[in-house]
Amino acid sequence: MHNHRKMLDLFSDSQPQQLPMADADVRYWPQIDLVRADHDLINELIETTPWRHQQIVVYRKTHWQPRLTAWHGDVSYRYSGITLPPAPWTPTLLAIKAQVEAVAEATFNSVLLNYYRDQNDSMGMHSDDEPELGACPVIASLSLGEERTLLLKHKTQKALKPIRLPLPSGSLLLMQGTTQTHWQHGIAKLSKPCGPRINLTFRQVSANERMKGSAETHQPPFEELTCENKR
Repeated sequence: MHNHRKMLDLFSDSQPQQLPMADADVRYWPQIDLVRADHDLINELIETTPWRHQQIVVYRKTHWQPRLTAWHGDVSYRYSGITLPPAPWTPTLLAIKAQVEAVAEATFNSVLLNYYRDQNDSMGMHSDDEPELGACPVIASLSLGEERTLLLKHKTQKALKPIRLPLPSGSLLLMQGTTQTHWQHGIAKLSKPCGPRINLTFRQVSANERMKGSAETHQPPFEELTCENKR
């Protein structure tokens, strides 16, 4: 509880904050301006999005995803053994994308929507490091609905304490630089009932990078990878 309150105090104002994380560039806005009230947006997205419940492959085992997903954008996307063909942009998603791009000062051509229906839905620890996202991906994550806590863990420096960041409705998290190279993130199930949450993760996907990544047999070690910060 003490760490939870300390993190809330750290992000008590409406300005973007830099998370104190080694080997990463992560920024957080407690609240951004949205096209409409957040409860109107989440209700529309729940009702109109073509949600899918899919099986994924993790460590050579097949599992049902503990949430619903949807993929909208300009190109397809592949992760954990599944390929997501893009559904077309909707006016609402395009309006949200424009606002997120203005805040993040980045451009995106796709968005992955995750629908956490209640406390039983979750996201396992992972990194968004697929080849088609590039060496230093920029991921902008918008939260709508019930507050859930994002857990971030360093992949190799076990002495670093995990970071637990509550993500209220209307908050935006920007992960860039070498964040995906060195860190994993996820959302755990809850023991107490909670309402629905939708997370929209905007990203720039390149089909050329996917083909390049599949053809490469050697990946550079972490220390060879450099990413320029945008600000």
